[in-house]
Amino acid sequence: MKIPRTLALRTGTITAAVFILLCTCSLAQENSSAMASQPGDASVREIGSQVRELRALIEQMRAENVQSRAEMRELRQELQDTRKLMAPLAASINANTSSLASAESALAGERSTSSGANTSAQSASDAPTSTDLGSRIQKLEESTQLLGSKIDEQYQTKVETAAKYRARLSGIVLMNAFRNVGASDDLDLPDYAQPPVLGSDSQTSFGATLRQTEIGLEIFGPTLAGAKSSANVQFDFAGGFPSTPNGVNFGIARMQTASLRLDWKQTSVIAGQDSLFISPLSPTSFASLAIPAFAYAGNLWGWTPQLRVEHRFDLPNQQALTLQGGILDNLDWESPSDPYLRSAQAGEHTGQPAYAVRSAWSRPVFDHPLSFGVAGYYGRQDWSWARYVDAWAGMMDWQIPILRRLTLSGEFYRGRGVGGLGAAIGQGVLFGGNPFSPSTSIRGPDSAGGWTQLKFQLTRKLELNGVVAEDNAFANDIRGFATDANNFGPILGRNRGALGNLVYRPRSDLLLSAEFRRLHTFPIYDSASVTNQINLAMGILF
Repeated sequence: MKIPRTLALRTGTITAAVFILLCTCSLAQENSSAMASQPGDASVREIGSQVRELRALIEQMRAENVQSRAEMRELRQELQDTRKLMAPLAASINANTSSLASAESALAGERSTSSGANTSAQSASDAPTSTDLGSRIQKLEESTQLLGSKIDEQYQTKVETAAKYRARLSGIVLMNAFRNVGASDDLDLPDYAQPPVLGSDSQTSFGATLRQTEIGLEIFGPTLAGAKSSANVQFDFAGGFPSTPNGVNFGIARMQTASLRLDWKQTSVIAGQDSLFISPLSPTSFASLAIPAFAYAGNLWGWTPQLRVEHRFDLPNQQALTLQGGILDNLDWESPSDPYLRSAQAGEHTGQPAYAVRSAWSRPVFDHPLSFGVAGYYGRQDWSWARYVDAWAGMMDWQIPILRRLTLSGEFYRGRGVGGLGAAIGQGVLFGGNPFSPSTSIRGPDSAGGWTQLKFQLTRKLELNGVVAEDNAFANDIRGFATDANNFGPILGRNRGALGNLVYRPRSDLLLSAEFRRLHTFPIYDSASVTNQINLAMGILF
């Protein structure tokens, strides 16, 4: 490293001053010995004053020299830090931009040729200056390109908000094309099969939709009492259809979830409308996002307003134990009585929420979670005229990595009166007579169900999923008590489902999926019906 000119000048000055001081001191001694016998001390005092001034000057120069050395150490440290920072950035830029590397190589060749020509014409003392200038230009170009890439990245990822807190936009634009053989409750999102449509010569249909497109927004808020705060909201376009020509193409926006979180290191508090934490898993399917796959065939689900608390315990060997508990809006699957004004449902009539708890154990195996969870649910319902239903359910869920690329997962439940969670094929309560009569007895269907999925990761980008599911509202508990005529349509006793799909992700933001799904539904008082669907999906994630 070159010594600064200022430091060299100061060093020369100090040397000269020391030499002058020694000469002066010697002369002063000679003069003082020669004048010792002469009267008058004026000359001696003058020489002593000069000596003191020289000593003060030397001390000042010493202080300045110490300061210069400290500045040199700081400059060396800053240079080392800058080199450490620039080295990985330069390596990353060279690895990700091959075209820049080739251009820089050509530029370096030109510079070396030019440098060789200049060296022959210049003196040896000027060569380091030319090399240093070339290095500075190269670093300046690298810094400029790095700054440009960072600006481009910020332009792409920044979502401007009214507040100073960061927000992240995400979602999927999803198109589904489908072909159905057989009738069902919903053409593009079938949940259970229905009898053939009377008067129709063909039970085959074809269509396409984009109403399962989803948009999500996540907001990262301030730290409060040591907890990181955040919020998120998720929308789709499956909220119905406007009554206009081709209205099926203009799906109405619908809020799925919206929640707020406070996350400490091992504890979280979540408030909002969220998925059921007592039923955390769902089969993998891009044919059914607006409603989870097999939602009425053993897969309990619901986007329910809730307040819950989670606490995580870290155990040895990378094990973890999670405890969850909360209260939920006590819903029972009733349709709103008014499209604009809200009235209390049977569960809300009790004046108390529904209660739910869950515990789960997990540990990593083959870079995948091995987990087992158990949960419970209770909610009391008031159907007026002293008719109450105590709704309850017990659940369990599992994820088991059998091999590195093979995983088994699923859920099981057993309960009564939990149609509000999609159990009993969505049947919350059955009427034993005229549903509008105060003397009619009611009963919450006793049911059990579940699903299991086998996931095979064929390659890093291609996976194969197979699922079987069933929901069983016990027929013996229904026959002799409820009839179709008193319950607004056929009473369903069992709903079976199976699917197989291939999901291909050529890029992290692009997916292609092909799925075959079969539904086999058994009404209590009618013959069974079957619906088959082939669904092709293409999605762009953002």
